[in-house]
Amino acid sequence: MSRPITRRPIKQPRADERVFADESGRLWSAAHTAFAVVFTCISDARQSRRALAIEDTTREDEAGDETLRAWLGAAPKIGSLS
Repeated sequence: MSRPITRRPIKQPRADERVFADESGRLWSAAHTAFAVVFTCISDARQSRRALAIEDTTREDEAGDETLRAWLGAAPKIGSLS
């Protein structure tokens, strides 16, 4: 008897998320929270999530891909505190 193949569903971006590609071609989602933009790599789960506090009034849904790439480059990785 063969085992059924189960596939992990592809994470669909929420309505308040933007998807963009970084310089390496990896796909990232940018989600705006109350005080920051949180970046999650959706094409490579080995990449750490990142977050960046945004001081100006530009939201990620209004920012261009170049701006999102710059924010991603400046965002520190989210890790556990020790």
